[in-house]
Amino acid sequence: MIKHVFRLVLLACMLMTGVSQAQAEPRILVMGDSLLAMHKLTGRSVSSSVERELGVRVTDMSVAGARFLYRLPITGALGLNITKQYRQGDWDWAVLNGGGNDLWLGCGCMRCGGKLDRLISRDGRRGAIPGFVSRLRQSGAQVIYVGYLRTPGITSPVEHCTDEGAEMDRRVALLAGLDRGVHFLPLADMVPHGDRSYHGIDLIHPSFKASRMIGQRIADVIAGNDPGTVSRNRLLTE
Repeated sequence: MIKHVFRLVLLACMLMTGVSQAQAEPRILVMGDSLLAMHKLTGRSVSSSVERELGVRVTDMSVAGARFLYRLPITGALGLNITKQYRQGDWDWAVLNGGGNDLWLGCGCMRCGGKLDRLISRDGRRGAIPGFVSRLRQSGAQVIYVGYLRTPGITSPVEHCTDEGAEMDRRVALLAGLDRGVHFLPLADMVPHGDRSYHGIDLIHPSFKASRMIGQRIADVIAGNDPGTVSRNRLLTE
């Protein structure tokens, strides 16, 4: 009973000050590849997990197979070019991932040094990823760059990409260190040794469980940097 009365008082205060729930919500845009796009049709994607955790709406433009270095204009405009997934808006947060398909599909994670440099330089300052992150920051949004899952103790189709993945994580972490509004969320520590429950049957894409947990980690980053707005919306949606 007390909880319901408190909710009514809070709602009344918001109406009296002219602040609506929609205005209070952080506006979140998600872009990237299948790490984020997986399970969208079943409502169990990473973005769905973020929505449940924070009690806010999330716009998810991620597309399976998307890359940063993608030149075909028509399919690129449809989202296979990650930079083309951006939609104009007053976003508070941009959740982003990518680069894995550029390396795995583009050069098989073998002799990929040049392509990795085109994605992001050794010092984290130049390349397609820093350029896009800079554009997002100029729009006013904070950026969360999400790393990739690993398969420790399991032989997977992308096992030979481990070194390239670690190097990309290192470079993105440097990029995040240059701007307090950029947050790197590595996933290298998420999967326990030999645990297959975090991946689909292909041992590449995240399972329902992993998508839920990735969303929880993203929500924690947002809540840690925007606690007032998030806690207010979470209360209203419980």
